[in-house]
Amino acid sequence: MRTAIIAHPACRKHKMIVDHPECPERLDAIQDRLVASGVDVTIAHKLAPKATLAHIGLAHSEQHIAHILATLPQAGLADLDGDTWLCPESFLAIERAVGAGILAVDEILAGQLDAAFCAIRPPGHHANKDSSSGFCVVNNLAIAVKYAQTLGIKRIAILDIDVHHGNGTQDIFIDDESVLFCSLFQHPFYPNTAVESNNHIINSPMSAGQGAVQLKELVTQQWLPKLTDFNPELIFISAGFDAHLEDDMGGLGFVEADYVWFTEQVIALAKLCQSKGIISMLEGGYDLSSLGRSVTEHLRAFAHA
Repeated sequence: MRTAIIAHPACRKHKMIVDHPECPERLDAIQDRLVASGVDVTIAHKLAPKATLAHIGLAHSEQHIAHILATLPQAGLADLDGDTWLCPESFLAIERAVGAGILAVDEILAGQLDAAFCAIRPPGHHANKDSSSGFCVVNNLAIAVKYAQTLGIKRIAILDIDVHHGNGTQDIFIDDESVLFCSLFQHPFYPNTAVESNNHIINSPMSAGQGAVQLKELVTQQWLPKLTDFNPELIFISAGFDAHLEDDMGGLGFVEADYVWFTEQVIALAKLCQSKGIISMLEGGYDLSSLGRSVTEHLRAFAHA
């Protein structure tokens, strides 16, 4: 598959409080491991453009955008929601994080790429239309989905594999049956939101300690039948890697091989449905070593497909 990583140095400029797990070093860990593994030279590298306020407004209210801009500090840090902070340069990172998803959609719909991984921060899947939370300021993936819809894409699947429920994404698309949202997550656990399912919201809670066996069961039994029937034109992955065994942010037991297996299932689905492509966007993943290794194997699976 023609695969690219989309990133921008500005995504390292977003800072939070000292020793916060959502740190710039996350992106360094990914890049360092990609280079060391040799995967770096097998994929294209693209620079994320700057998104506009109109792009952000596709998924967020004017009030939320205004609150973010008004909270940006002149110096130091500003508390946005209790567990997310902003620094003076945070919006530079946000513009490029959103822009990465916009570029991924454009490149895939133009037939230039089959798969894209957006190595971005701050993450997004806890941000809903009107508020930020859980280290997420705006919902990068939801904005990209909304953007794809403006370009005529009618059936979009979102697969969220972060250890935390993708509550913000669910809230944004709760009434949009043209989007099939599938989320696996540890439960009970943050953000402790509603996890009921319906025709286009497939929530798959997992208990602490569960790993490969349960992952394969829920994907093959709960997700793939629904996804195949839905026949998505475009597939998005909310790619959190904090369900890894070594990541103490959660209590699930995934390892690199599980992310490879999952990626291979998504690739097979895309080929079966003749989807236009796959866009994977970084969410969580806070143990630097396992994050770098997992993203590398995720990308290797795309590049070798």
